[in-house]
Amino acid sequence: MAATNTTVTDLYCSKCNARYDINSIQTLCQCGGPILVDYDYHKAAKLIDRSNTVGRASSMWRFPEILPVFDTENIVSLGEGFTPLLPAPAIGKDLGCPHIYFKDETVNPTGSFKARGLGMAVSRAKELGIEKLIIPTAGNAGSAVAAYAARAGLKSLVVMPKDVPAPFLVDSVYHGAEIELVEGSIADCGKRAAERAAAEGWFAVATLKEPYRIEGKKTMGYELAEQFGYTLPDVIIYPTGGGTGLIGMWKAFDEMETMGWIDGKRPKMVAVQADGCAPIPRAYDEGKEDAGMWENPTTVAAGLRVPSAVGDFLMLRAIRKSGGTALAVSDDELMACTKELAAREGIFSSPEGGASLACLKKLIESESVKSSDKIVVFITGGGYKYLDVLEDYI
Repeated sequence: MAATNTTVTDLYCSKCNARYDINSIQTLCQCGGPILVDYDYHKAAKLIDRSNTVGRASSMWRFPEILPVFDTENIVSLGEGFTPLLPAPAIGKDLGCPHIYFKDETVNPTGSFKARGLGMAVSRAKELGIEKLIIPTAGNAGSAVAAYAARAGLKSLVVMPKDVPAPFLVDSVYHGAEIELVEGSIADCGKRAAERAAAEGWFAVATLKEPYRIEGKKTMGYELAEQFGYTLPDVIIYPTGGGTGLIGMWKAFDEMETMGWIDGKRPKMVAVQADGCAPIPRAYDEGKEDAGMWENPTTVAAGLRVPSAVGDFLMLRAIRKSGGTALAVSDDELMACTKELAAREGIFSSPEGGASLACLKKLIESESVKSSDKIVVFITGGGYKYLDVLEDYI
């Protein structure tokens, strides 16, 4: 056994704080809340500090002390993480905001930020002896779980909507996944995946229904801190489906403060969704603590077509605590901005990244951000898997 020096201690429920053994296989808490991972941060601060990450792996695994894998042999990696933070000279000048940066997740394996969460979930599944993984997905998560399961020698079953863009289906098939296509949205896929998991012994790695995807996604927060010299940006704009990345970054900021890496200043966390599927903006505007179900979700941005999220209350809590907001943009707005990202900055983004830029424009128009703010716009996936969608907007 080659130890990672992880300081992981146990698991805890984000709603009722019930504690669970780190070596037990867990889904949701008995109360229904998502289960998160805890660490000995005092010990971690002695093993790693912000000055000694130089020379470490140029991937999300550069922080093993505060990640949940015990044995390096169980790390399943394709080089995910440590993605570039790109300045926006053209769009920044256009918008009168010189400190805009794009966190470019398109360069991850399988082309999106999903590589982080699924890379971590598959690594822990391997460590825990789980052999069969099932996931409901709108696209990118299916590609990622299929690829990492293949790398780990595990079986994968991907449940997708019938109208999923074809490249996601092809990608998952080529990575050896079993596929089931379902009529409806990812919510309908989730119901079917739960049925098959119960009947056939698959382990579900659906968003926040197991503890480890968020641990991969939180590395985006650690990377942002490192890339900004441990002074966090003023605003983070994040296209939100299940919201694991937003919740994960918020967790990362708390962890880093506990370890003494950063102070208590936090970015304004901004969630953006499509106006045809906007449960988080609706709940934010109505002052609610959870978002409920969005009926008849529609948007060309497949990753945003998530009508309900297990972690909705965690997203809304982080947004409000940070002084941020939640906004919806139209498909026409987000697709125009997807084209603008490519034409003005050379970033060929999925429609979700276009939604982030469209959201920034609304924030500037409403004077919710200042021209002096450091703003990070997340580009969560590449455009090549959306060619059929993008072609309609040429």
